[in-house]
Amino acid sequence: MFRQQNTSMAIGKQFHSVALGIRKKLHTELEIDMTSSCSKYPKAANPMIDDPPGTTKSAGSGRVAPALPGTDWIRMKAEIDACLYGPGGEVSERARAKDLGRLYLDLLDAEGRKRFFQLLATQYDIDRTALAKTIAGWNELSQRPEYGEGHIDGLHLAAEEALRKGLTPPRRLLLARFNGLPEGVKFLVDMRAELIPLARKDPVLKGLDDDLKALLAGWFDVGFLELECITWDAPASLLEKLAAYEAVHAVISWSDIKNRLAPPDRRCYAYFHPQMSSEPLIFVWVALVKGISGNVRALLDTKRQYIRDPADADTAIFYSISNAQTGLAGISFGNFLIKRVVEDLANHYRHIKTFATLSPIPGFRGWLAERIAEEGDGLLETDELQAISSVASESQAGEIRNPVRGAQALAALCDRKGWHQRPEIARILRGPLVRLCARYLTKAKRGKHARNRVAHFHLSNGARMERINWLGDTSRKGLEDSAGMMINYLYKSDDIETNHEAYTGAGSIATSDEFGKNP
Repeated sequence: MFRQQNTSMAIGKQFHSVALGIRKKLHTELEIDMTSSCSKYPKAANPMIDDPPGTTKSAGSGRVAPALPGTDWIRMKAEIDACLYGPGGEVSERARAKDLGRLYLDLLDAEGRKRFFQLLATQYDIDRTALAKTIAGWNELSQRPEYGEGHIDGLHLAAEEALRKGLTPPRRLLLARFNGLPEGVKFLVDMRAELIPLARKDPVLKGLDDDLKALLAGWFDVGFLELECITWDAPASLLEKLAAYEAVHAVISWSDIKNRLAPPDRRCYAYFHPQMSSEPLIFVWVALVKGISGNVRALLDTKRQYIRDPADADTAIFYSISNAQTGLAGISFGNFLIKRVVEDLANHYRHIKTFATLSPIPGFRGWLAERIAEEGDGLLETDELQAISSVASESQAGEIRNPVRGAQALAALCDRKGWHQRPEIARILRGPLVRLCARYLTKAKRGKHARNRVAHFHLSNGARMERINWLGDTSRKGLEDSAGMMINYLYKSDDIETNHEAYTGAGSIATSDEFGKNP
């Protein structure tokens, strides 16, 4: 763990001719003249070979221009065809894939890479005409009276294989060959990181993104990943990456990251892939403490009194979890990571009995604004309305020139700079905000599941909502996202499976008896 770590002959002939036709298309396309081959595709794809406005033509040096203009688009297609269908064995295939990868990395700019993706998406998709013929052959074969239900023979197996091949676009084979490059897996992860935002805007690229995601999902199955505990003694380059990838509580200095790693009551766990051994995929920061923590600033305080002997701790707090690789978006590791870390900590520190998170509540303020706009003063109890309107009306040194009342006053007070440092305001806002936050977390849904993405993640893993922490994160981001509140999700081993099944099945959310109450 630690990083030191004979009635059917006619049918058969007809079907085999269809299958051979597919194979012939896949393996002889290189012989087709490149200029004429572009014309065989639908006209909808032709605009890609037009030069972008202001593009300089390639000088014809055998390389391609950064923006991949029309003539170079054709040259790039020839490179791809050579990589897919060229002569030679595995060594030749890898050499051509390496050359193509270098073209992509060294020569193409953002526009050129976008056009490269469009080339793969439109010219190397499945051949739907050939696929339709294969499906027709399969249907005809299956409907013959001599083939009863459950009958399987060589022709059926050949038909299934042809269908599989017909449903596999040539571009997927190309992407798989990049895996043989030095740093090939990282190359593909980074490629998808560039593709994802483009695919969101261009539906033509969605199929390519799906292919690349499916390929990576197989390679990054959790069974292939290695869990490692990162310490302060890890290489500086790795520590820098942890700082750069941290997505919840920004690392502001070397002292900050040392404070998260060096003391005996702090841990950091990460998943790594054998082919990306210097790149964390996802990581979680852990604090070993006494009791469930409710304030992240106290956990991150570089001057805090730490627990010198981990044996004195009874609780493990997961206070930040970050996905480090944008190109692996949609491929989940987090649920496995937390469960593996819980298992590792329980094995090493048997006195630790409580495992909980200290999590942000992104989106609460946005939801609150929606509810105020729709429900108005009906969002608040009568006594809450009176108290909030009263404190909002009090003007000191002209701070509030045009006081607002009711639910609008609640939003106005949350927008006031330093409101959380004003006891008279914080005291009035605490009750309604905690109550409304509990409503947001448990009642605001996307379909049958929690609208809040962090809640959805932990509830899917079998956690329960334990406690809302008032002013648990008074950073600028914490105040803007959730009015400074944080939440503990409790992982109780005896209840994890039951909670997981109830949430993923019916959308039922497990909470503690005290959840959402104003302490």
